[in-house]
Amino acid sequence: MDNQDKKSILISFGGNLRQLRLAKGFTQEQLANELGIEISQISRIERGVINTSVTTLYAIANTLKIDVSQLFIFEKIS
Repeated sequence: MDNQDKKSILISFGGNLRQLRLAKGFTQEQLANELGIEISQISRIERGVINTSVTTLYAIANTLKIDVSQLFIFEKIS
């Protein structure tokens, strides 16, 4: 897997997170406050700028009241 593939996955993941967050009625600020992290970190995850930790993913899923696997349901980038 090259860097472009990794970047595409992060962007797809971030877009999926954004859709799930909005569907649950959270702003970036509300989600960040619930998680105790900076708003900018949510923004960077959603834009595919950073590769966040497993513990943050787990906390996001719990806060949004979704199964963690839902965060990984997005179209495969070819």
